[in-house]
Parts: sequence; structure tokens; C-alpha cells
Amino acid sequence: MTTHATHTPNAGAEEARRALVAPRPAAFRWSAIAVTALVGLTAVAGGLALVVGFDADFLAPASSVLAGSGFSSFLVPGLLLGVVVGGTQLAAAVLAVVRSRWTVLAVTVAAVVLLVWIFVETAMIPWSVLQAVYFAVGLGEIGLVLVDLGLLSDGRRR
Repeated sequence: MTTHATHTPNAGAEEARRALVAPRPAAFRWSAIAVTALVGLTAVAGGLALVVGFDADFLAPASSVLAGSGFSSFLVPGLLLGVVVGGTQLAAAVLAVVRSRWTVLAVTVAAVVLLVWIFVETAMIPWSVLQAVYFAVGLGEIGLVLVDLGLLSDGRRR
């Protein structure tokens, strides 16, 4: 009686699938959680402040900054900031917490959404230091993804 080695025709596909769901390095995961959660929470808070219309200068800008922007109030910008910018950041944080294989994509999308928000905001209202800070954070998120993907490495294998 001869024995035959069992070979699954999809063994290569299974290895490729495992590579896609392999856990991210801890440094990437915790950095992604910290940055996206912080940006997400501040975006939701900022969006809420704009929607509710807090009267404090440090919480919401004066309505005069909307002149020529196409918006008559901060309602739509506030909803966009809270739901779109904050939502993508918080979704990326949650995906990182649960170790989803979609974490890298989610962090990338969240970073691009943040950068687009800052570009549009800068074009529509006067520049502020806060815009520069969040722009730098968005670039930092992109850098985090590039490092995780090995695109900014020193050439050594992980």
C-alpha cells in the first residue's frame, strides 16, 4: 500500500491569506490607536462645538470667518468635521484595537480625510496654528503607515 502526501491545492492561497491577516507590529498598532483615537475624539468634540454654536472664541471661530465660504452657519462644517473626519479616525482606532486586517487601510483613509479637511479649511477660512498641527498629524499618520509597510525602512527585514 502506498501512501500519498496530502497536498492542498490552495496551500499557497492560504499562506497569502494568513499574511493579510497577520497581526501588525505592536509599535504600529499602539501608535495607530493613540493617534487616531485622539484625533477622532478632538474632531468629534470640535464638530459638536461648531454644530451647537458655542460662543467662546477658543471653542468655535467667529461666524465672520464663513464670509465667502458658501456656508451661512457652522452646522454643515461641524457635521463634516465630527462625522466624517472624526468618524474615520475613530473607525481606524477601533479597527486597530480589534487587530483587524483593515487597520492599515483605515489609518490611510483617515489620514487622507484629515489632510483633505485641512486643505479645504485652509482655503476657506483664515489660517491658524491648529490647522498646521493637524496637518502635521495627518502627515504623521501617513508616515506611520509607510513605516509599517516597510516603505520607509533602512532595508533590513523585520
